[in-house]
Amino acid sequence: MTFQSLVKQAIIPGESGFTRPTPFDEESFNQVVMSTYGRFPLALERGVGCQVWDTQGNSYLDFVAGIATCTLGHAHPAMIEAVTRQIQKLHHVSNLYYIPEQGELAKWIVDNSCADRVFFCNSGAEANEAAIKLARKYAHTVLDIANPIILTANASFHGRTLATVTATGQPKYQKNFDPLVPGFHYVDYNDIRAVEAILSELDEGNYRVGAILIEPLQGEGGMRPGEVAYFQRLRQICDEIGILLIFDEVQVGMGRSGKLWGYEYLGVEPDIFTSAKGLGGGVPIGAMMSKKFCDIFQPGEHASTFGGNPFVCGVALSVCQTLEKENILQNVQEQGAHLREGLKAIALKYPQYISEVRGWGLINGMEIKAESSLTAADFVKAAMDEGLLLVPAGPKVIRFVPPLIVTEAEISQALHAVEGVLAKARA
Repeated sequence: MTFQSLVKQAIIPGESGFTRPTPFDEESFNQVVMSTYGRFPLALERGVGCQVWDTQGNSYLDFVAGIATCTLGHAHPAMIEAVTRQIQKLHHVSNLYYIPEQGELAKWIVDNSCADRVFFCNSGAEANEAAIKLARKYAHTVLDIANPIILTANASFHGRTLATVTATGQPKYQKNFDPLVPGFHYVDYNDIRAVEAILSELDEGNYRVGAILIEPLQGEGGMRPGEVAYFQRLRQICDEIGILLIFDEVQVGMGRSGKLWGYEYLGVEPDIFTSAKGLGGGVPIGAMMSKKFCDIFQPGEHASTFGGNPFVCGVALSVCQTLEKENILQNVQEQGAHLREGLKAIALKYPQYISEVRGWGLINGMEIKAESSLTAADFVKAAMDEGLLLVPAGPKVIRFVPPLIVTEAEISQALHAVEGVLAKARA
């Protein structure tokens, strides 16, 4: 049975072998689960491909994909097979021992990137934590900087741990969590003069900056792609000074941009870069990759109990291999272009609401005009009524990050839903 036939079968009630939807009690849920998320009133129960169903049996087109995470969509045969095979074989041991699946996944990443070495963990925040620690050790032991500073960008997002939320250049995520971790400074994204000015200021008379940590495309900051000239100058600056250039590829990496890694769009290679989200296709895994010259961790200096265990590495490797076997990057490029063309046409039709459409591949944003009373959250709620799941990327930007296997028909369906939202908003 092909994947598309599996999707069709799942859509036909009573033919898929699934049981009837389970009633969901929101009140009981909220009594026992911490309120750390502003949840939409929707309980999802199952999914196939780009389609998901809630506990009431309603279906939705999923253009959230677990926030750019479900690379192969839901219930992909390759992942089902890998999960089944690995759980029956060996799911967890410890990094006290060699894990063959970890070595195979690391080799795939090294063979398909600019990296020489890989460290595995469980999430994007942990991957960025590892990068920060590695950069600090490099600054201390190689650059001889006593109190190193890492430059990051305003409107960036690097995670929710204390170090990564400090690295995140958005005060709203840092509120009430001070004292924050020292050693970070922020500059405007895509503004090379700001970088040059702050380096001159901070390094005057004594080198203090040890690394620059930045996203090739800002996700939570409004789906803003990096500018080629800006990133090439960053690379040049880091080479001239001898400091590290670190890319946070947690959201844009693993094919979402239409290339395997976001840095490929920019014509530069980072010294360190991070991945998570799409790497495991929904199975929790993170990774920090580095060039050999800055791979200076020694045993005991960094670790993870679950990181790189046989289960997650076996499944993640199947995701990586499926990207190649099914030529999914070409699909990302084609469907991404189709999506942007459609969104731009809608923006022209509704200029009172939409100011810009931007992005790469299947990571795109549609910005609502500042003067409009419509918010991204309002739009997402209205889209749910049209059968489309979307996610905000800030107060005025709607994010489109469907599974990388999305079809042309599903892109057209999503565009129809978007236009339906705006047509009703105008009424």
